[in-house]
Amino acid sequence: MIHKAIAVAALLAAATSVAAQDQVLNLYSARHYSTDEALYANFTKATGIKINRVDADDAGILARLKAEGTASPADVILLVDAARLVKGDQDGLFRPIKSKLLEDAIPAQYRASTAEGSTWFGFSTRARVVVYDKVKVKREDVDTYEELADPKNRGKVCLRSGSHPYNLSLFGAVLQHAGEQQTETWLKGIVANMARSPKGGDTDQIKAVGSGECQVAVSNSYYIARLLRSTAPEDKALMGRVGIVFPNQGTWGTHMNIAGGAVARNAKHPEAAVKFLEYLAGAEAQNYFANGNNEWPTAKGVKTSNPALQAMSGGGDFKAETIPLAAVGANTVKVQQMLDRVGFK
Repeated sequence: MIHKAIAVAALLAAATSVAAQDQVLNLYSARHYSTDEALYANFTKATGIKINRVDADDAGILARLKAEGTASPADVILLVDAARLVKGDQDGLFRPIKSKLLEDAIPAQYRASTAEGSTWFGFSTRARVVVYDKVKVKREDVDTYEELADPKNRGKVCLRSGSHPYNLSLFGAVLQHAGEQQTETWLKGIVANMARSPKGGDTDQIKAVGSGECQVAVSNSYYIARLLRSTAPEDKALMGRVGIVFPNQGTWGTHMNIAGGAVARNAKHPEAAVKFLEYLAGAEAQNYFANGNNEWPTAKGVKTSNPALQAMSGGGDFKAETIPLAAVGANTVKVQQMLDRVGFK
């Protein structure tokens, strides 16, 4: 009887140990937004699952996963660019999962599906829009991406590095729409139109338009929304001078990139990982993305009200492109080769 009692106690202890382990989620995140803290805290409050987070950029996270291999403690990966999600998928760093909740909630163009299940999901979107000097540039001269390469805009354009993921994804989308020959010609035209060599981030491009260093730029929408929501006098003055265009409303629509997530290939807590991704598709988390970091939610049927997003898009309605972002991300190697050939740094 004593031996039996000891065995039962050992089993109970083992079960308790497993249960305790299951209450942990190891997250590798490229989302560096302070408003996400409440998102994680609410998940823990609702589920009892503690989140251990490692922060790095997209490239750093993918490199770390490769280096760690099967010993990696990562359960969930959050990245902020479609091309990097595709790269992680191609490198076999994600685990295919089957979740009816996620597949019903997230539109097909914002996820990657295989016969084994879906490997990643986009949970928020950001538009890549054109910013222009309202005093010196006519809106109709910059209302398509193609016009960034038009000779009428010679010496007016400023951009961040062509090799930055946000631009690689935009260029990959153009390649998907226009084909290789037209895309390379277009990139060559953009280089010819630059007011200065590529440098800085998206906010720097907006400020360069405001200061007169250039007259046309490209930016992710959430950077613009931050400036629109700012109470700083200099930001108010800046946004009074620049105009915003959602390009290609008459053709394929404005390019949309995503922030998304995946379950790590060697996840030690896969059930908790899936539960976390399902949480990100819910209305509460989707509203955090919209109101906290000025992103549009991807989940079907989720309605949000962010005044800055509505203001920049003329009431919130605009035509977004619908091509699969998995295809866009797969184009980035070809795009980088084009950038090298045309001298786009």
